Amino acid sequence: MKNIAVLASGVGSNLEAILEAVERGEVAGRVVLAISDQVEAAALEKARGHRIKALFLSPKNYNSREEYDQALFDQLKKTQVDLVVLAGFMRLLSTYFIRSFPLQIMNIHPSLLPAFPGLDGVEQALNYGVKVTGCTVHFVDEGLDSGPIILQEAVPVIQNETIMTLQQRIHAAEHRLYPIAIDLFCRGKLQVEGRRCFIFD
Repeated sequence: MKNIAVLASGVGSNLEAILEAVERGEVAGRVVLAISDQVEAAALEKARGHRIKALFLSPKNYNSREEYDQALFDQLKKTQVDLVVLAGFMRLLSTYFIRSFPLQIMNIHPSLLPAFPGLDGVEQALNYGVKVTGCTVHFVDEGLDSGPIILQEAVPVIQNETIMTLQQRIHAAEHRLYPIAIDLFCRGKLQVEGRRCFIFD
């Protein structure tokens, strides 16, 4: 069974969706650790509520992003983590960290990548006037939301949509999609060739 660590900075709604999917037996892995860079992140409490080890790692204790990522790496290796899942983790990861976990870091982004990468993907899509947006689960590489795409789900933009209503519907899609992608990884069903991620039965 694969060991999963979740990195989160905020509310932790995706973390909770993943934990609930694991408890329902829908993910062939187990979450062994949750780490946050924010001491008051609700995600930590959510993890503890599911009896998952929760750790606050303060960036103030380190002189650089690389030093912080080294400490992060040490914690993950100590816990023998197979997959690192980003769930609203608001720090950019260093090249060192990403190269330490090749094709073992997943992220979810609130748009249909490669459209609207970076911050405020929902607002970008709404302002652009698209009729369809959605969410994307992808492997993390050294670019900005540019790693191989694992799964996507489309969300239509309805009339009189606001950022908040669209965000809520995209979040609902994320909560469905992320556990599926994690389960595929845990069951060895993903294979990356170049930019393409293939899914095998």
